[in-house]
Amino acid sequence: MRKLLGPLPVLALLALAACDPAEVYEKNADLASPAGDPYVWAVQEKPAFEFEIPDTTQRYDVYLNVRNAADYGYYNLYVRATLTGPDGRVVSRKLHEMTLMDPQTGEPRGDGSGDIFDHRFLALPNQAFAQTGPYKLVLEQYMRQDQLRGIMAVGVRVARHTATK
Repeated sequence: MRKLLGPLPVLALLALAACDPAEVYEKNADLASPAGDPYVWAVQEKPAFEFEIPDTTQRYDVYLNVRNAADYGYYNLYVRATLTGPDGRVVSRKLHEMTLMDPQTGEPRGDGSGDIFDHRFLALPNQAFAQTGPYKLVLEQYMRQDQLRGIMAVGVRVARHTATK
């Protein structure tokens, strides 16, 4: 039986995101199979996220968000991310390996509640954008399975880069 988050944790997450002055954009997409089965990332489903870059002098960090169920069958997830600019040209195309569970112990990583776990992976650190305007990031699961079960949602977060001390 799957546990669903109630309204209080969701509101707390929204409040935390609203308090981050570096955040430019964040959006997540729930996944389901073409037949409507929840928590399935079909290979043909390629969630796209469009965000605005207002300042080319600023550097940005681009993160990939993943929410998975505890019954996800693998310790990792391969995702191909393609970023295109306002002119339609590809800015970046990378294959990312994200470790969702410890390979030795099988213990889930990420922030979790019950059997649901959230992860944020830094995909494009300190990214410079040459043009202002709308950018699009398309995500594709690259696990060689038509129906990848246990992935509940994927998303993108863009934040202004801040140098660490």
